[in-house]
Amino acid sequence: MAEIKSGANPLFLREEELRQGLELLFYAYRDFNAEPDAILARHKFGRAHHRVIYFVGRHPSITVGRLLSILGITKQSLSRVLRQLIDQGLITQRPGPTDRRQRLLELTSKGIEMERQLSEKQRVRIARAYREAGAEAVEGFRKVLLGLTRQEMPSKFQPPGRLDR
Repeated sequence: MAEIKSGANPLFLREEELRQGLELLFYAYRDFNAEPDAILARHKFGRAHHRVIYFVGRHPSITVGRLLSILGITKQSLSRVLRQLIDQGLITQRPGPTDRRQRLLELTSKGIEMERQLSEKQRVRIARAYREAGAEAVEGFRKVLLGLTRQEMPSKFQPPGRLDR
């Protein structure tokens, strides 16, 4: 890995700086997911299962359609993962109150515990990094992450007055 430079670099858009950012994202992604991957492997699950568990936990009674939109995956891919999670007793689905064709998803108590195990070390890792970086850096990081997304983000992630994403 290239040496990490400290301090602000006014030439942050140079090729080497961009490559370093890309490389750091790869390493961060690897390390951020290492502990959840080990837990998932014990259950014969993958990262797709983690994402489904996470977003169903964050949005109780989420519709399958909304989950598809958030994850940006095919209905077929979600169906396979969802079936496994339902069969393992981690997620329940029920029809919508007005549209019986709608499927609403929720974590079971077993699913809530699995989500806690998967996310706990990640939350600790993020909290530590945020504390070490400070509030200004956290806001900058948030802006960078928003800049990397290609899909519309919920308004809670947007700075006030910004509706163009």
